[in-house]
Parts: sequence; C-alpha cells; structure tokens
Amino acid sequence: MIGFDLTVIWATIIAFAIIAYVVMDGFDLGIGMLFPRIPVGKQRDTAMNSIAPIWDGNETWLVLGGGGLMAAFPLAYAVILPALYAPLTAMLLGLILRGVAFEYRWRDERHRETWDRAFFAGSFVATFAQGVTLGALLQGISISGRSYSGGWWEWLSPFSMLTGIGLCTGYVLLGSCWLIMKTEGPLQDKAYGYARSATISLLLAIAVVSAATPFLEEKYHERWLEYPNIIATAPVPVATLIIAFLLFRSLIKRLEIAPFLYALGLFGLCIIGLGISIWPDIIPGRITIWEAASPPSSQLFMLVGAAILVPVILAYTAYAYWVFRGKVESEGYH
Repeated sequence: MIGFDLTVIWATIIAFAIIAYVVMDGFDLGIGMLFPRIPVGKQRDTAMNSIAPIWDGNETWLVLGGGGLMAAFPLAYAVILPALYAPLTAMLLGLILRGVAFEYRWRDERHRETWDRAFFAGSFVATFAQGVTLGALLQGISISGRSYSGGWWEWLSPFSMLTGIGLCTGYVLLGSCWLIMKTEGPLQDKAYGYARSATISLLLAIAVVSAATPFLEEKYHERWLEYPNIIATAPVPVATLIIAFLLFRSLIKRLEIAPFLYALGLFGLCIIGLGISIWPDIIPGRITIWEAASPPSSQLFMLVGAAILVPVILAYTAYAYWVFRGKVESEGYH
C-alpha cells in the first residue's frame, strides 16, 4: 500500500515540477521568440529587464523533474532518454545558448545584435525541442522488454513537429501577456497585437493536436470519443473555448493582468487533457507509473529531501517575484 501511495506522490511531484517550469520559463522563452518583432533599443531592453531578475532560476524545475524521474521511475528514465536523446540534447543546447546570449548582450555592446539573434535562436530551439519531446512521447515509444527498441529518428514525425510548433505559439502567447502586464507605452501596445495573433494560432494548434491525438493510441480514442467517457471528458474542450473567449475579451478591453492568467488557464487545460489521455502511464500505452517505479524505500528516502527542498524553492521564487513586481523600464537590472 505504501508503494502505491509513494508512487502516486512522486508522479504528482514530477508533474508539478513540469507545470512549474512551463509556467515560469514559458513566458521568458516566449519573449525570446518575440525578439525579432521588438524594436532594437529601449523597447528590447525593457523586454529583457522584465525577465532579467527571474529567468535563470526556472531550470531548477527541470532539474527536479529530470532527477525525480531518474530516481523515482528509473525504468521510464532508461527508456525515454535513448528514445529522445536528439530533442533533449537540442533543448539543453538551446537553453545554454540563450543563457550565454542573455548575459553577453549587456556586456558586449559591439556585438549586441549578434547576441540578440542568439537569444532568439536559443529560445526557439529550446521551446521547439520541448514540444517535439512531448509529441514524441505522446505518440508512443517502441519498447522491447525493458528497453527502447526504436531507431534514432523515431521521435521525428508530423505529429511531433506539430506539437513543437504548438508549444512555440503557446509560449509566445505567454510572453506577450507577460509584456502586457509588465510594460507600458508602445511596447505594451505591440504586445496586445502579438497576444491576439498568438491566441488565434494557439487555438488552431490545440484543435489540430486534439483532433489527431485520439487516433495515436486506442486508449486515447476510448477516453475522448467513446461513450460514456466522452461525457466526462467533454468539459475540457468546453472550458477551453470559454477561457479563450475570456482571453480575447480581456485583450480587447486592454486589461493588464487578466490576459496572462487566462493564458495560463489555457495551458492548464492542455495539461489536464494530457493527463486524461495518458494516466496512469508514464510512457503512454507501454509502461505504467507502478511498473516503472523504484522500491518504496528509495521513494520514501527521496521524499524526505523533496519535502524540504520544494517549499524552499517555492519560497525564494515567490520572494523574487514579489521583490521585482510592478512595471519595468529599459534601465534597471543591468
């Protein structure tokens, strides 16, 4: 019984780490992808200053999620990594490039344009790779016994490319709504336009991915389209339409905080939809969380550390957001 409970707890912790990363790193990756559309000078510097105090702590959640997966679900870790080495490596390289570009654009003014391009490239590569990883996991991984049996390019498919593009669009929406909340004047005006365009693109991506997902696995089809499951799952697309309407209305009314909250709501509904599709599998259609779990004694030992570290991470993250709340300008952090 304790093994079951601990397994569910660790699945929840890892899911929480992923959600926290998407929420906290999504908007600054989105701002990076918006960089070519933001005029050089004060507006671009203002956009950078809006994320400068908080951007570099977000990868903590990636470390927690990856480390937790390795320790709590070692079988899943051993299968997923060989299957997704390419997109995961691309993601890490993109994050490294983005970090280097972020710091050097302030310190190497002669090559600031080059570093700005690198910041965009790193943000795009990292985001696209995350989306491809999600799509490749959702479409299924070839397994023989207890190991990965597919080829090097199994992750590459039209569906994984679609989820990569969809995540880029979603992060751009988060970045636009963050700029609406944190800036004023011409940059804020542009952000409203970017957010409206990104909302339309994201809804199209959600519709296409949602239409394709039930046909990837029989279980997906049963949960989303067959009676009586369709009655239980129907509220998710309905809620998505309602939140999308509220988001559009908040943008038209030029509200400042509500668009970001509604954008997070869309991401939350997408994550709920993902959970409905794959639960209780950790590798969809192949391995459940209980089959992949480490011994209860190991999970309990790690849980003690997580119970201490997670609240500490949340506390210093909340403090950073509180200290740097409010509007930003082109001068400040650097």
